[in-house]
Amino acid sequence: MDTCPVTCPTCFEVFEIAAPPPGELPCEIDYDCEVCCRPMLVCFDEGIDTVEAWARGLGD
Repeated sequence: MDTCPVTCPTCFEVFEIAAPPPGELPCEIDYDCEVCCRPMLVCFDEGIDTVEAWARGLGD
């Protein structure tokens, strides 16, 4: 399974998260930061030859 680096929008720590299968892109999932445990929304989309991921706070 592929993973993507994600930066928490609250504590700014970077960690890896499992990427969904390409057939499910684009998508968004609710996820709790693995460092500070704050909730965030992780967005996945197709990049060039990869899956791209970024996070934003739930209020953003």
